[in-house]
Amino acid sequence: MTAARRRDGRAGRRGPRGPRPAGRRTRGGAAPAGRAPERFLPVVLGLAIAFAITTVDPLVLSLNLPDITRSLHVPPDLVGLLSGASTLVVAAAVLAVGGLADAYGLKRLLVIGLVANAVVNLLAALSPGYRFLLATRLLDGLALAVLIGVSLALLKASVPERRRPLAIGVFMAAEMVLCGVTPTVGGWVVETVGWRWLMLLAPVMSLTALALTSRYVREPPVGSRHRLDVAGVCLVGVTLLALVVGVAHLQNGAGRAAAWLPLVVCAAAAALFVRRERRAPEPAVDLALFRGAAFTVALLAGWVLNFLCSGFSVVLAQFGSVVLSLSPRAIGLLYLPGTLAVAGAVVLAGRLVGTRTPEPVMITGLLVMAASGVLMACTAKPSMALWLLVLATWLLNLGSLVTATAVSETVLAHAPPGRSGAVASLQPAVGMTGYALGPSVHLLLLNLFFQRRWLDDARDRGVSVATAQQAVDAERSAMAHSPGAAGYDPNLLRQASGLRLDLDFSDALRLTMATVSVLPLALAAGAYLLARRRPRTAP
Repeated sequence: MTAARRRDGRAGRRGPRGPRPAGRRTRGGAAPAGRAPERFLPVVLGLAIAFAITTVDPLVLSLNLPDITRSLHVPPDLVGLLSGASTLVVAAAVLAVGGLADAYGLKRLLVIGLVANAVVNLLAALSPGYRFLLATRLLDGLALAVLIGVSLALLKASVPERRRPLAIGVFMAAEMVLCGVTPTVGGWVVETVGWRWLMLLAPVMSLTALALTSRYVREPPVGSRHRLDVAGVCLVGVTLLALVVGVAHLQNGAGRAAAWLPLVVCAAAAALFVRRERRAPEPAVDLALFRGAAFTVALLAGWVLNFLCSGFSVVLAQFGSVVLSLSPRAIGLLYLPGTLAVAGAVVLAGRLVGTRTPEPVMITGLLVMAASGVLMACTAKPSMALWLLVLATWLLNLGSLVTATAVSETVLAHAPPGRSGAVASLQPAVGMTGYALGPSVHLLLLNLFFQRRWLDDARDRGVSVATAQQAVDAERSAMAHSPGAAGYDPNLLRQASGLRLDLDFSDALRLTMATVSVLPLALAAGAYLLARRRPRTAP
């Protein structure tokens, strides 16, 4: 039946009026090559908007979290959980989503995810208290897991292979435009009509994506149903949750049980997961994929770019609001300049991936992300020019999306027929792990370096360690538990102890950015060595 439909599609294209009738005849089971050329753009845009929701949804919440926490009287120790609840659920559930999509239909599951995201965000806008909002964020994580786990797999099934690199470039460019515009819109909405109206941004995007995908995207043939590896998925969830909790508590001391016990649980769950996947007849993750160096490097690059982007957003919120005294809307505006230039560069990256290999594009993106960190490490200070902060943000966005274009093509190229969802879901599963760890690790480093700086400051000014420690402890605890919602108050602390904590904080920020910038540099070197070795080992 499928082969006959493909022949009908080819015949339809040869005739003078064939494309639309052939498109109708192939609905529900056509091969990617049977798509009419004029449908390329709406297909890619519909899927890109669905994918962009997974970034925009948590981003606008994090950037406007102070207004939400004040309105709902969120306890300080729950603000971090509220910010990262949906991301943790995504990381834990996305592997299951890939398998379900392969078994029950990629498009069908995507439609369910879009509707669920719209409904949950509308409920969040009506939240009577923070507990209700937290529950909606957890439910929203399930919807986001569907969107991020299915969008790329459906793109692979909907676009001819020869046009896939360009499609991925357009896909990432559309996400860039939305991620550049929505923080500004979100900040304006919160300042104008309140944070509850902010929750309408995701439903608008969901309904737009739903309209495009329902009209233009066809359901690929559903493969044979595979048994869902429930135990494997649960072990992944336990591993990720324990890792994030353990790293977050390291800020309060590595010797405490709250820090090392979750890390022990994480290590044990990870070992059990690997053992399980090696023996399971239908594993959640095919470990054989990691034998390919290109596939492994691509997933590591996906982890690094998400780690850096999420950590930078928290650092930006702290540094911008506390040291530079920027409003939430002004911080949101930092994402806007150069958006179209980044979008154009990402489309070009997609073309280059198609005409060459993904490795050079990936290396370029990693180096640009490293340049963003190095720029912050060299220029962050209380009198930092705003254009430098804009440039650092722009470089990070450019580098992350260029890298993501190459990563997506590499991962999708390894997906066998009928298993696109399972393989494509590995990319967001690994990426969301980095996204969840980014804020905790950045804040951990920031606190460690800040402690060193204010201790040196206190010693130079003749202030006792006890006096300085007493002044700093309350603010450091608030920052550790409430990223994006509370921070250091240099003016208040300077009056209390005579310290210059604005300078100390800036120094700590520079050291933090210099440290994390080593990651993309090291991975770029690894990708370069891999690219050089490939021609010599080719038959």
